[in-house]
Amino acid sequence: MVVINHDERLPDLAAVVIARALWRYRSELAPLHILGTLAIGGTVLHATRPGWWPYILGAAMATAWALGAFGDRLGLTSRGERLYAATVTVTVGTWLAAATAYGITAWHLPHALALGGLVLAVPWWAHRRRRARVRVDRQLAAWPEIAQAVGLAGSRVQSAVVDVWGWRARLALARGQTLAEVTAKIPAIESALGTHRGAVRVHPTRDDRADRFELRVLTTDPHADAIAWPGPSVETIAEPIDLGPFEDATAARVLLLRRHALIGGIAGSGKSGGINVLMGNLSACRDVVIWAIDLKRGMELRPWARCIDRLATTPDQARVLLRDAVAVLEARAAWLAGRGRRTWEPTPDMPALVIVIDEYAELADDAPETIGDTDSIARRGRAVAVTLVAATQRPTQKAMGKGAVRSQMDVRMSFRVRERRDVDLILGQGMLATGWHAHALNAPGKFLITAPEHDTPRRGRAYLLTDATVAETADRHANNRPGLDLVSRTAVEEAHAGLHLQPVSTRTAPKEAAGVGTRDEAEDDPESTLWDMLTGAPVEGTPVAHLVNGTGMSRPWIYQRLRALADADRVIQVSRGRWRATGEHSQ
Repeated sequence: MVVINHDERLPDLAAVVIARALWRYRSELAPLHILGTLAIGGTVLHATRPGWWPYILGAAMATAWALGAFGDRLGLTSRGERLYAATVTVTVGTWLAAATAYGITAWHLPHALALGGLVLAVPWWAHRRRRARVRVDRQLAAWPEIAQAVGLAGSRVQSAVVDVWGWRARLALARGQTLAEVTAKIPAIESALGTHRGAVRVHPTRDDRADRFELRVLTTDPHADAIAWPGPSVETIAEPIDLGPFEDATAARVLLLRRHALIGGIAGSGKSGGINVLMGNLSACRDVVIWAIDLKRGMELRPWARCIDRLATTPDQARVLLRDAVAVLEARAAWLAGRGRRTWEPTPDMPALVIVIDEYAELADDAPETIGDTDSIARRGRAVAVTLVAATQRPTQKAMGKGAVRSQMDVRMSFRVRERRDVDLILGQGMLATGWHAHALNAPGKFLITAPEHDTPRRGRAYLLTDATVAETADRHANNRPGLDLVSRTAVEEAHAGLHLQPVSTRTAPKEAAGVGTRDEAEDDPESTLWDMLTGAPVEGTPVAHLVNGTGMSRPWIYQRLRALADADRVIQVSRGRWRATGEHSQ
């Protein structure tokens, strides 16, 4: 018997057609194959080894226990799958043991075989992952024709894995084909596979072979809905921060210690959500001091104010903050050099300094003179643990293309951008051509990240922090925030006093520099000079650095005298590092 097939030049034998159908639908027919095998096996064992039934039953029970306990190592990821496998094993073993002992025609064994087979086949036929695997197998079987249609003739499938959101396959390229060619053909591959737009991803393989690539196809978007923030993922800045999950459910973790970061994206792309995730984790680190600049009058970062050591909301405040940051890094560099050390290791007593700047483009427009300070921080801040995190809606060439800031950013996180050219502006030159398509991100919170540990274009989605979550997190961590170390605090105080970082003994004319009139040397002792400066201090107080310079005495001596005067209620500490005489003694 032959079957006429118009697609073939010669007719097929009926047996060939039937064999092809059995092979094509082997997954759906698996329960029937098992029933037939049991019937044959029971007949043979009853005729040849009827005394083996206890061993068969014992082996079935042991196998069922092993599947229930260790089935996850065999790919049975869910508890339901392991329970189903164990149930099938016990049922099959029990029936086969009975058929071996008594024969398949005894009692109601044929009816039990048919009814039990039908009942246990229903979960198999309905299982989502099995059906997905079948679809993938059939698509991969057609890959030679698909490859020919999309211009990748000669490429072949090496392996495939089905997961909860779709499937991924490892493919080998023909000679002369490259990953860049495959990336350019993604729309054609989506059409040939019959997927929706944006469902196909192309990545290098883990061994980074030039003649191989990994094809990932999403049947369900894992980032379709917002993902609630699970809480801080770090307790120290020396640990990688979890920003959100990638599409394969792995965490997008990135290390910020000794790295600067650039965050870009248009309004509504979820950039602020990414900053909130970053702030939520930094606020939990007891070895980090956070300074922030938000030129939208604090609209974005003010909810974190209780965890922020300094918050600048105007251009003038931003100028002072960045000037002080440069003073801190210079003081830390001098401190390290004096001790023969190369890096500042963050601890709660000597914390890292992270400066978060929201709307960096606005800072460049409203306070262009600060760009020199940000350049200095970007170039010299790594070793002394002064980190710059710049976020912007408008990655303009004016704001990001000049100076050292952009070139010094080791971590770059891009949410959706409006124009294709902005991809290269945020992520780096040439990134668009190699598959970093930030302009194609289709939901708020989705991002691409490039960093030393992330060098392939994988889409992630930042965790969502609601206003209530931000408020609760800020309240919880506010009382555990560290302050600046003595080296950095002294640098800031001296910067405010208009002094240079130099030893007291090398400073000339200390009293004139402090604004104190000259006197007869007999009357000008340090005690009286200190009291004159405290009584003449403004309402906001005089910095300790000013007192050191004016009296010519050491800082420990100044603090000893201040404590004694404070115990006598003659002076008060207005704020950190600033003192003045009390009202009854003040002029």
